[in-house]
Amino acid sequence: MDSLINAADGALRTLFARPRAGRPCPTVAGDITELTGPEKKLAGALMRVNHVGEVCAQALYAAQAISTQDPALKQQFLAASEEETDHLAWTRQRLDELGARPSLLNPLWYAGAFGLGLVAGRLGDRLSLGFVVETERQVEAHLAGHLEKLPPADHESRAIVAQMKDDEARHAQEASSAGALELPPPVRALMSAAAKVMTTTAHYI
Repeated sequence: MDSLINAADGALRTLFARPRAGRPCPTVAGDITELTGPEKKLAGALMRVNHVGEVCAQALYAAQAISTQDPALKQQFLAASEEETDHLAWTRQRLDELGARPSLLNPLWYAGAFGLGLVAGRLGDRLSLGFVVETERQVEAHLAGHLEKLPPADHESRAIVAQMKDDEARHAQEASSAGALELPPPVRALMSAAAKVMTTTAHYI
């Protein structure tokens, strides 16, 4: 019961409260961002997609922490979630600075990701860790693509995305080292297709 209450509290905080980062927002010293109207609109859309990814990360890690009976693994999930909270706060702050809004579908994204996390957790710790590895690998690739798409002059957004990319790669490595099983190709392809739908939709809504 305590776990369910904590999960509900985490969902409400993610969706409706202002997130607080434990680390300072990444910046590039000495660089000033000056964006044109179209560049600002593009950066806002890309950072909205990244913010949705962090909403989903909160849901996934919360569900997987609930599902495992291994105290050490639960702590690993919760520690990763704390870093994802930094990402959530940074991307939300950047959305505000760009005059952009979060996705209107965030409650839907959270609910779907939480459900996937529960399913992964019920399949066993090693498969749950494998789900983390594949998710973080896909997110890392997605962030690398955003570094190519973001306006070169948007130093603030690029610094945030670069730090997020490094963190996601480390989360994948930590999950792999903890004994993750590699997911079969059809599952990886399905995850990629679902992520494509989410990111395409969140770009606009």
